Order: sequence, then C-alpha cells, then structure tokens
Amino acid sequence: MSHHRCTRRRFLGTTAAALAPAASAPAAAPDRPVAELRAKALVAVTLDLEMSRNFPTWETTHWDYEKGNLNDETKRYTVEACRRIRGRGGVAHCFAVGRVFEQEDVGWLRGIIEAGHAVGNHTYDHVNVLATRAEDIQFRFRRCPWLIEGQTPAQVIRHNIQLCTAALRNRVNLAPAGFRTPGGFRDGLREHPHVQQLLQDLGFTWVSSLYPAHALGPRATEDVLRSIVHAQRQAQPFAYPRGLIEIPMSPISDIGAFRGGRWRLDDFLRAIRMALEWCLDNRAVFDFLCHPSCLYVVDPQFRAVELICDMVRRAGNRALIVDLNAIARRVAR
Repeated sequence: MSHHRCTRRRFLGTTAAALAPAASAPAAAPDRPVAELRAKALVAVTLDLEMSRNFPTWETTHWDYEKGNLNDETKRYTVEACRRIRGRGGVAHCFAVGRVFEQEDVGWLRGIIEAGHAVGNHTYDHVNVLATRAEDIQFRFRRCPWLIEGQTPAQVIRHNIQLCTAALRNRVNLAPAGFRTPGGFRDGLREHPHVQQLLQDLGFTWVSSLYPAHALGPRATEDVLRSIVHAQRQAQPFAYPRGLIEIPMSPISDIGAFRGGRWRLDDFLRAIRMALEWCLDNRAVFDFLCHPSCLYVVDPQFRAVELICDMVRRAGNRALIVDLNAIARRVAR
C-alpha cells in the first residue's frame, strides 16, 4: 500500500490532535423539513469503500488483510456511481475504512465530498466491533498480533474507530458523517449497550449496524424474494433506549447476493426492484448496501444504481434519494 509520507505509527502518535473538530464538508443534501422526510419514502445508496474477498476472482482472499488498499477500478466505480446519483438529483453516502487514507492520492474522494456526497466512519482496519477476543477483531491482527499487544479488545476497537476519524480529518479535513459497523448484525446493537455507549461517547448520534435475517439460496426463488421483501419491515430506522439512532441496511446486499448466493445480476436486480417497490408503496426507508469493489466486477454498467434512481424518479414526489443524515433526522425525537 502506498503511503502519503504517513505511517501507522505516525497516526497512533497524533490521534489526540487529529480528533479536534474538523471543518464541515459541503452539505450532503439541502435541509428539508422533518415533516417532509417523514411523509416520503427515503432511499439511500450507501457505498462501503473497502476491498472485498472473492472479487475480482473467487480465489481472491488477500483483501482481508488490505481492506483499505483500494484498486483503481474500485475508485473509478465509486466516482462514477456518485456522479450518476448526483445527476438524478440525489446524493450517495460512502463509508470509508481509515486505511484508504494511507494511499498516496485521495483526490478522487475529495471530489466526491466537494460534490456534496457524505463520507462516514467504517473503522480504520474493518474491525468487528462486537469482538471480545483478540483473534476475532480482524484478520490483520491475527497475523500481526504485535500491533495490538497489551490492549484489550475493547481498547483496540475504540482506538480503531478514533483512528478512522483522525484519518478523515487529516487527509480530507472532514468530520465523519455517521458510523457503519463492518458486517451487519441481525439484531443490530440491541444486546450491546456498551457499544452503543462507546459510539455516543465518540460523538456519533447514529449508527448503521443492523442487517435483518432473510432467506438466501443459489437462485432468487419466489420464497427467497418474499423473504427479502418481508425483511424490509425489520430494516426500518429506530432509536435505541439510550438515544442512539439505528439506520439498518436493507436486504439484499451485493455481497450477500454475489458471495453468499453466487447470484446472477438479473436475480439481484429483481430482488432490489421488489424490495424497493415495497418501500415506495409504504413510504418507508430503503438503504441499499453495496461495495464498489464487488459491483465493478458483477455490474460494470451500473444497472443497480440506475434501477434505483429510475424507480425513485418514477415515484415522483413520493420519494427522495438522500444520505443517512437525512434519515436520522426523520427518526430523531
């Protein structure tokens, strides 16, 4: 991985200073009245900026250790997806792992921010925020345990989140727009109040951690599709008792379809269409979870993004393409 005169040690040594308030990026979307946000279907396209195992070839696994070493294809796909969404009057919401900012050139990401898209915190090393054992935190630390020697899993997780915030501030002068956990959990953080509190202590008001359970098979059968549509009910935002807002990810994700089910693209698009139709009909929230490192391989023509944009356009004044900040405002008391 290329470095911009920057090493992990330097990040570790300057974290405290880097966590000072960062300058705000351009607004990700014009502020709309909360009443309007509650009256419409809200659709978000969220792009997790990380490399994904099994892409571009099934045998590819080394990205587990280099999650932030984005290749050129992933960066180009991200920029073009954001351009298409902006061209339809919407905004995208990206979540970057902090190691992305170790790369020499982050100008492509600055351009996305300047266009009004949001970028949130996805931890520095793509860590499991629910881990209670060192070996479960991340593949990188299993290979290189000396990087976290002497720290408890809770300390490693906290600092990893802080490092990503520091990286955002140092490289693109941006405060993170929310937090998404690496991996989705069927119950979100309901059984993990200590993680809720950790995120609130670090200044986050909302999290995207819940990915509801649904059926999955090697084909998008009618039973599987019905299960995915039904899961949209469990993918609606809410507030935990401590006040942290949860914005779930809406099934089915690209990784779920193309890694978990090895689907064809047409099956994936059909599932998106049916799930989004339910959300539009019920003026609900649809948070499309995708990974450019996967989609540039399986959907090089941007058919999924175009489908979502077209469906929102046809819905007229019943729907908006927004970032997750707008969805959080809909939920906030």
